[in-house]
Amino acid sequence: MPAALTTPADSAAPAAPAEAVEPAEAAETTERAPGRSPWWRFGLLVVLLGACAGSLLLWSPTDLLSGGLADRLPGYWFAPLFALVYAVGTLAFVPRPALNAAAGVLLGIQQGVLLAVLGTTLGAALAFGLGRGLGREALRPYLRGKVLGALDQRFTDQGFRSVLVLRLLPGLPFQAGNYGAAFSGVRFLPFLLATAIGVVPTTAVYVTAAASADQPGSAAFLVSAGVIALLVLGSLVGAWRAYAARRRPRTD
Repeated sequence: MPAALTTPADSAAPAAPAEAVEPAEAAETTERAPGRSPWWRFGLLVVLLGACAGSLLLWSPTDLLSGGLADRLPGYWFAPLFALVYAVGTLAFVPRPALNAAAGVLLGIQQGVLLAVLGTTLGAALAFGLGRGLGREALRPYLRGKVLGALDQRFTDQGFRSVLVLRLLPGLPFQAGNYGAAFSGVRFLPFLLATAIGVVPTTAVYVTAAASADQPGSAAFLVSAGVIALLVLGSLVGAWRAYAARRRPRTD
């Protein structure tokens, strides 16, 4: 009789801790899964961007765009393929002035500006998606400092205006603006619209200069070349002022 009374209690005693431990172990396993780690995704982003940059050892977007691509494709395929190659070129960190020059030489001013702006916007959208999906969660905790936190708040509250100013500033690397915006709190649609509008001036200048390079005495070439010189000068002045500000001793 005592054995019969103690047996159910003994069998029920170990069951309670087993049920309590099992969910905790499952949660811990889920947290440690590599696919859920923000740094695992950030590492994947670095690998993808490195692969894009390294692919330039095997192909060149500017050579492909200006190497008779129009002659080898039907007309209705050329425009979307040109924009796609341009976009992938920006992901591979090819400087936009080189891509814009190829657009001007190959397409002329009007079509060149249109497709270069389209390719730029598409490349920015791809970079934003990669940065937001793979890198933002890992880097978000580092945006809480005084300066970075203020910039992040500005991009979150005034996304369109902030990105527009970013695109109009001379000398700022296009790719840095893409990933900086992706890691901030700016929304996708304002980022995309501000990019499409903000890149028009510099794109038009470089495309026009390349398209009219065979007529160096023309007004189009002289004006565009003068604007490019001003952009380069502005970039150098901005870099010098930033360097001087870092070298200036603090008074506090």
